Amino acid sequence: MENKTLSQVDEQFRRCRKIFQEKAGDYGHSWRVLRLSSLADQIFIKAQRIRTIDRLETQRVADDLETDFIGIANYALMALISLHLPEGQEVSNEQLMQQYDHHVAEAKRLLEAKNHDYGEAWRDMLLSSFTDLILMRVLRIRSLASRPEPITTSEGIDANLYDSINYAIFALIKISEQR
Repeated sequence: MENKTLSQVDEQFRRCRKIFQEKAGDYGHSWRVLRLSSLADQIFIKAQRIRTIDRLETQRVADDLETDFIGIANYALMALISLHLPEGQEVSNEQLMQQYDHHVAEAKRLLEAKNHDYGEAWRDMLLSSFTDLILMRVLRIRSLASRPEPITTSEGIDANLYDSINYAIFALIKISEQR
């Protein structure tokens, strides 16, 4: 992956981590009570807001789209953390940030591998496409989470969460380049 892209990806993950850490300082680990379906709904709400603003070409709430894409990445990271920590298990801030960093490292590994194979095709995509792809991943997560039988062919919930994170990071890079 190009050095420029690596630097941009790292910058956007740092922004997401900073917000995550600040909110953990304000709210603690209150999000740990959320089930996977609720975390998926939070991602859905953020992506749906972006899509609605894009469609209407106007917005009434001052929050910028970057904030929503950061929220998407962080809610997806929360979902990954929740999937890999036993429900109700108490964790320290240090443990939580270690989990966060672990999943960011996995997302970056996947991003680098796919970026190599696809040749930075994301740079030619529309912002609206990232939003649509995130919404599709949320619908997949909902479907997979509600299945009583095991998955036989499809990627699992983790893969869809990692894809959502990476689409949000790509969107953040594109927004920053448009400024």
